Order: sequence, then structure tokens, then C-alpha cells
Amino acid sequence: MAEERVRWGVLATGGIAAAFTADLVDLPDAEVVAVASRTEASAKTFAERFGIPRAYGGWDALAADEDVDVVYVATPHSAHRAAAGLCLEAGRNVLCEKAFTLNAREAEELVGLAKERGAFLMEAMWMYCNPLIRRLKALVDEGAIGEVRTVQADFGLSGPFPPTHRLRDPAQGGGALLDLGVYPVSFAHLLLGEPSEVMARAVLSDESVDLQTGMLLSWESGALASLHCSLVGGTSTSASVTGSEGRIDIPYGFFHADRFVLHRDGRDPEEFTAADATRASLKHEAIEVMRCLRAGETESPLVPLDGTLAVMRTLDAVRNSIGVTYPGELS
Repeated sequence: MAEERVRWGVLATGGIAAAFTADLVDLPDAEVVAVASRTEASAKTFAERFGIPRAYGGWDALAADEDVDVVYVATPHSAHRAAAGLCLEAGRNVLCEKAFTLNAREAEELVGLAKERGAFLMEAMWMYCNPLIRRLKALVDEGAIGEVRTVQADFGLSGPFPPTHRLRDPAQGGGALLDLGVYPVSFAHLLLGEPSEVMARAVLSDESVDLQTGMLLSWESGALASLHCSLVGGTSTSASVTGSEGRIDIPYGFFHADRFVLHRDGRDPEEFTAADATRASLKHEAIEVMRCLRAGETESPLVPLDGTLAVMRTLDAVRNSIGVTYPGELS
């Protein structure tokens, strides 16, 4: 029997909103029923592009739309607290893009609000929902490479990005860390949990956002993670996790992996590949949200809220180390 359709609202009309909506409309059990933007013209253009029946020139109307089962928040992360909070206050379930908020305090407020309202809330960390990353995580948890010793991951774009670009705008939470660095940090957290110590160094722009940041995270177990993000150099976007008995390498695009290689001492390398060509697909996180809603779950075991809060604490610690703050940030 076909699953009952989940009705989605999309809040914001930028590139990531378009990519997610394009994947949503291909899912037979998902229906995009409304979109909202700060301007009605932008909402209408987006609605016409994807065949969405309702277009709102403001967030309030979408939050109040009782035909919407869940809202996907795709604004810049500087607006996540306001946008997701508005929807939660109105009783809507929420999938919120990463970085989840500007800081851990805002994240805690959203989590508290969701629990108070009994609403579903999840960070849109699509990497965690990727079937191949889930397989990698399972292998590590099963002891395939022994005790984890090191994690390495990088994510850099070559740019150049002009000072007017959102990635260099402090008012929009600009910089490499929250936009790109959240992936290496989340990858390390997935495998090792929250670190006991965080050290970082960065090169800052004239606008005082980070152009590139290097991070060294450590755990009481003795494990270390060496992570990097950049707006000034296109990196390999590779990742590796090394244990006492082997290593797993993701040679390219670790945050949307379609291949990894398991190296174990005394054995031939084993290659694991995706079952289908979904490397760049956001559909897996949408499928997980809909599964949770049908099951009556208020958070996802794949992207738990405690894990999201832990990642935000680590990002806060990195920013504290490199001296990056944002205007209007809660102190």
C-alpha cells in the first residue's frame, strides 16, 4: 500500500532550497504545497518553477498554514533561529539547514522550543543520511578498523568570492567554518562524538570572517582529528578514518560519498560503492524526515538533536579560538 503523502513547505528560495525541492518533487510520497520568501515575487517565481500551489510573501503565512506537515528552512544560517523558531511556535515540524544556527545558544533555544511544542526538529545534515556514510559508520562501530586513532577531512572552494558575497558577509554568518567546516566537524563527531579539546587557527578576511580554518580536535581516548575548510582553495574534499587495525578512505566528496575503500591489515582493499547514482541527492534526508513523522518520532536517530548541539558547541569553540563573532549574535 502506498505511503500517505507528507506535505512540505519550503521557507526561502535560494540555491539549496531549489536543489532540495527538485529532489522532493521526485519522491512519490512527498508533496510540496507551499513556499515562502521575504518577497511575494520571489515566492511566486519559485512556485511556478516547481508547480507549488501556494506562494507566500512572508514567513508568517507559511508557519500558519495548517496544511503543511513539515517546513524545510533554507535561509542563510543567520536567520535559522528566527525562521525555524517561528515555525515551531506555530506548531509546524521543521527540517533546518546546517549550520543549524549561528551558535550553540540559539540551537539550544530551538531544541527547547521543539520539545515544548512536541514538534519534530532535525538538522539537514544530509551526510548523516547518506546510505554509504551509514555503512561506513556501521563498519567503524563494528570494529572493522579497530580503535579509532585519527580522522582527517577537508572541504575547500577555490572562489574567489567578492566581499559582497554571502560567504563573506558577517551579517549572514559568513566564512568557511559554518558553511563548509560544519561537514568535517560533523564527520569527526559522527565517528568519535564530542571532543574534549578544540584548537584552531584561521586566516580572516577584511570583513573579519574566516577565509580558511585549520582545526585539531582531541578526545580523551587519545584520538585526534585534523580538519580544514577554505574559501580560497579548492581542496580534494577527501576524508579518512584510521584505526588500530586499518583505515577507511573516502577519496573525493566525503559529504556526499558514493565510494569508499576499506584497508585492513593483512587483507586486500575492499571497495564499497553506492547502490544507485544518488551522490548529490538530498532525498535521503527527506525520506528520513518522512519516516520519523509517520512513526510519530520527534527527532531522528540518524541526526539526533544532542549530536547537533554538540557540533554547535565545537563550532563555537573554534570561533572562540580564531576570534570570529557575528553582529546581532546572542552573547
